[in-house]
Order: sequence, then structure tokens, then C-alpha cells
Amino acid sequence: MKIIELQYLPQPIYFALLLKEPDLEIDGYEHYVKQSYRNRCRILTANGVDELSIPVLGAGKKRISKDIRIDHSQKWLNRNWRAIQSAYGKAPFFEYYAEDMLAVYNKKHKYLFDLTQELLTQCLDFLKLDITLKFTSAYHDLKNEPLNDFRSKMSPKSNPKILNTLDQFPYQQVFGNNFVNNLSVIDLIFCEGPQAGEIIKSGIVEGTH
Repeated sequence: MKIIELQYLPQPIYFALLLKEPDLEIDGYEHYVKQSYRNRCRILTANGVDELSIPVLGAGKKRISKDIRIDHSQKWLNRNWRAIQSAYGKAPFFEYYAEDMLAVYNKKHKYLFDLTQELLTQCLDFLKLDITLKFTSAYHDLKNEPLNDFRSKMSPKSNPKILNTLDQFPYQQVFGNNFVNNLSVIDLIFCEGPQAGEIIKSGIVEGTH
């Protein structure tokens, strides 16, 4: 068994991992980890990299990920979407995808897991990647199988290159002259459109992680 956590609009390396490890299962029964990509992502703005986050309730009480609720008392949705609009409104393919993405946000999901799962499914559709998502039915302790446990291997505090999964080829981003890596996949999608999925496929590193 190989396991990974569910993330909020993950980086391209996450999708490369799903392609490279077809048996990978997404864990909804782990104890939720704060300050992780489970509820945050990185985008590129005119002022540099910005981190978007979804506020949650009860994250510090050892609750399983599937039970973590979104805190809709905070105006996070407006903040997130305005930031995405500001960052990618002039991207070549923003108008092509934006309406469908906004429709998912506007459902105002009760649980973080449900929102991030639907956004992940939508991104797979945008990328035209034929991946069937698999989910665990219980918690699995893989401390004796560290190579099969991808949970928290990608985090704001670590370099995802440790996974040795994706050599991301630079593409034309909206802002700046130097390519910025490890952003949310929406950066790639809005900038490259229908070619985004092929760009991920072409960068997959063969062999073990």
C-alpha cells in the first residue's frame, strides 16, 4: 500500500506522483496536520509568491482529515479568489477555466476534504489526465514502510525535490523573468492550458523516488 494526503490545489509534482504510482491511495483517516498543503497552496503574483489558505475549525484536536470543517465565518473565499484573479486574470487560459473553478468554490463545502477532493478532480480534468483517484477506508501506519508513505513529504517546510519525481520544465509565467517552481498546478494550467498535462508527463523522472 502507498499513501498520500489530500492537498489544496497541489503542485505539479503531486500529479506526477499520481501518474507514476497508480496504486497510490489518498488518506482521509490520518490525523489532520496543521500548516501543511492540506489547506494551503502557493501562487505567483505581481509581488512574488503568495500563499493561499483555507481556514479550518478544530485542527488542533487530533481530528481525522475527513472531519475537518471549513471556517466560513472568515472571508477566505473572497480573499482566495481575488488573489487568483489578480495573479492569473491576464494568463492566456484563465478565462477558459475560471468559471468552472469558481463554481466549485461557490458550493461552500462544509468539509475541507470534500472541497479539496472536488478541486483535485477538476484539475485532473483540466489536465486531461486519466487518473482514477483511490481513497483509504481506514488509517494505515506505514512507519515500517517509509518508502510507501508520501504523507507530508511535500510541505511548505521542505523541498519536494526529495521525491525525485518531476523535473519541471520552465514555461512562460505571468510575472517575472525567472521561472518560479513549486507553485500550485493552477499556475501551469492557466499559463499553458491544454498542454499542461503533457508538460507534467514529459517531466516525470523514471525509477524509484
